Amino acid sequence: VQLQAYGGGLVQAGGSLRLSCAASGRTLRQHIMAWFRQGPGKEREFVAAIAWSVGSKYHAESVKGRFTMSRDTFKNSAYLQMNSLKPEDTAVYFCAAREGNYVYIDQNRYGYWGQGTQVTVSS
Repeated sequence: VQLQAYGGGLVQAGGSLRLSCAASGRTLRQHIMAWFRQGPGKEREFVAAIAWSVGSKYHAESVKGRFTMSRDTFKNSAYLQMNSLKPEDTAVYFCAAREGNYVYIDQNRYGYWGQGTQVTVSS
């Protein structure tokens, strides 16, 4: 599975962005798709995930209520709608995937990664 993330950019605090992650090479079925982020000087952290087959969603506490992950099975793509952005959301955002139906917040559980897309939130 090849993943390509895009949609990052520069936005003011309180603004919104929508990230996309397009999967190719295989039609996603029994997979978990996730978003991680890595801020300046920080470790990579889990943001959100979705169980592809049933659409169940999981969001980190730090983004719950502001970010929403979704998927389009026809387009083999996932999305991260980010609202009410804060300067601390500034990071490189990565999409990742793993086979199976269990969501892990440990990045080492994910075998497929896209390149990152930079999100910068100005105060």
